[in-house]
Amino acid sequence: MKKLLLLIITASILTACNKLAENPTSYITTTQYFKTQSDATAGVTAIYSELISDGTEQPLYGREINFLADMTTDDLAAGPSAINPNVRALSSITYTATDDRLQVIWRQNYTGISRANAAIDAIPTIQFDTTLRSRLVRESKFLRALFYFNLVRFYGDVPLVLHNPADASNLSSLNVNRTPAATVYAQIIADLTDAENLPSSYSGADIGRATGGAAKSLLVKVYLTQQNWTATVSKALEVINGPYGYALFPNYADVFNPATKNGVEHIFSAQISSNGGLGNSSTLMGANFAGFVGNVPADIPADSSVYKQFSNTDTRKAVTFYTSLINPATGLVYNFPTFYFGKYVDRSELATPGQSNINFPILRYADVLLMYAEALNEAQGPIAAAYAALNQVRVRANTGNLTPGLSQAAFRDSLYAERRREFVQEAQRWFDLVRTKQLVQAVSKVASKTNVSTKNYLFAIPASEISINPDLTQNPGYTN
Repeated sequence: MKKLLLLIITASILTACNKLAENPTSYITTTQYFKTQSDATAGVTAIYSELISDGTEQPLYGREINFLADMTTDDLAAGPSAINPNVRALSSITYTATDDRLQVIWRQNYTGISRANAAIDAIPTIQFDTTLRSRLVRESKFLRALFYFNLVRFYGDVPLVLHNPADASNLSSLNVNRTPAATVYAQIIADLTDAENLPSSYSGADIGRATGGAAKSLLVKVYLTQQNWTATVSKALEVINGPYGYALFPNYADVFNPATKNGVEHIFSAQISSNGGLGNSSTLMGANFAGFVGNVPADIPADSSVYKQFSNTDTRKAVTFYTSLINPATGLVYNFPTFYFGKYVDRSELATPGQSNINFPILRYADVLLMYAEALNEAQGPIAAAYAALNQVRVRANTGNLTPGLSQAAFRDSLYAERRREFVQEAQRWFDLVRTKQLVQAVSKVASKTNVSTKNYLFAIPASEISINPDLTQNPGYTN
């Protein structure tokens, strides 16, 4: 489609920044840019920047993805200060193809893909250290796979673009339509298979870049989504038994502690740094800072069920929610009449809550353990290894081991419930409900979300894309 191709060309403009948490500010065209090793490194860093920054909108990770992956579920709802009618429409499941958040997510992921395409094509032509050159290409493939994985799950069949057009004058003759989801998944798997050869860890300024363990972990999620249980189990074991040193933090709170970011449980995270002006805006959207800067919450729990799922002994409860805050300037304690989301509330930045230093966890070890347990149960029933993996997560949460002797169905239900408790506000819930075919059943229980129906297993293709490409079809149940 013409608009997508225009986006691909304009988004191919790359930044000269090198730190993963820097905000790109100066740009240069691709044909002028990729000349040296420094250009190649900065060009790949520009792909990472699409995870955490957007010149006109809130970042993909740290805000935008939560609109689709959380606010349309039984976990989150739009609160009093959500004044964007498109956001409120997502919350009430009344959104249409003209919803601007659908367009933003589409654009942000394709911008990242475009930057990755440029790097994958150009870097092999530059003469510098071959090991670093291969690594940079594989990082780009990992990121391209991540962006396409978002798109194919949200929208189904999507245009698969692997090379950016070289000449804008040829746009009128190019036709990019929707590619079958199976083909998109095949490309995701191919990119991640190559990315498995990335280093197992980094040091210094490179910490936070994609590793071989991140590629394997994302493959686990891809295979789980495809219900390829055998491949899920096999790949998860490569992560669990691999040279990566992953483990659960003994304290769940450390998953969201700026002091322990990129720790043993963090497989791949969007790198947030308030010093770079890229604070995690999920903080603002899930918190009440009325005692500090006058904010009221935009994201609120969909209903009390999301809170009631936690037992009082569950250590995740006090991390996921809070009912009071201490003003760091005055020491005064502010008590609130209800609970608010707390994972991304950086207590050191309460005076400027939009500048949280808390990374957004895209892949973490707890997820690998739960995906492994789920796939084992689906393939072989609730065998001992499935219990062992699930119980690691439960014991860390202080909820005790799951009782042995469950049926396959009962174990499945327990595991689904565990995933919900573990990943509140981490852009997991919608994907889990869709792949387990529970979306309508779960979301319709929320009084404000009874409009949910089977059409919502995919989001609408943005109407603005279809308007400039009549051959781009809409998903069932939506009108353009």
